[in-house]
Parts: sequence; C-alpha cells; structure tokens
Amino acid sequence: VQLQASGGGLVQAGGSLRLSCAASGGSNYAMGWFRQAPGKEREFVAAISWRGIIIKYADSVKGRFTISRDNVKNTIFLQMNSLKPEDTAIYYCATNSYMDRLERGDSGSWGQGTLVTVSS
Repeated sequence: VQLQASGGGLVQAGGSLRLSCAASGGSNYAMGWFRQAPGKEREFVAAISWRGIIIKYADSVKGRFTISRDNVKNTIFLQMNSLKPEDTAIYYCATNSYMDRLERGDSGSWGQGTLVTVSS
C-alpha cells in the first residue's frame, strides 16, 4: 500500500486543519495517523477500522481531533480543531489489517508525512 498525506500547514493556536491521506493498493485494512515532533519518538494519534466502526484516539487529542474515512476514494481524514503548539509535528498515515497492530505502530508503509506547525 502506498500512502500520500497532505493538508499540513502553519496555523495559530486554536485554529483548525484537515489532513488527508490517500492510499493506493490493497483493501480491507485499518488506517491511522501518527505524528513525530522534533526530537521525539513517533506517537499514535488516531485509527479507524475498515468499516469505520472502531475508532481510537490518543488521550492527548480526544475531543479535538476527528478521524474519518471514505473507502470509495481510499482516503482517510483527520480534522484537527483547537490546535495547540504541542500538536506541532510531522503527521504520517499508516495501515494494517489489524487495529491493535496499527496502534502499536506496525505499518507496512508510512509515506512522506505532512508538516503541521502551530504557532502560539
């Protein structure tokens, strides 16, 4: 599966951004978002099952971020509201047939990521 993330940019604290990730190849997989801030390890952000029935979020983004998917377009989205400076990171999308493996960061591909910068 090849992944192409987009939608990052510079936004002020309290603002919003919507990320997209288009997948090519494969089917019936969970998809999710991870992020990596400068000098930090990559961390889980959110994941959604193939049919969108199971959705999980990191505690740090619950209530602010919403993950969704469009299986016709093989695309997932991450609506990010009430952004904080600590949300600044490169955001990567990821896939795995199993949600629990995806949450642990087990993904066959990561793509190039998209940079989100939140200014204070």
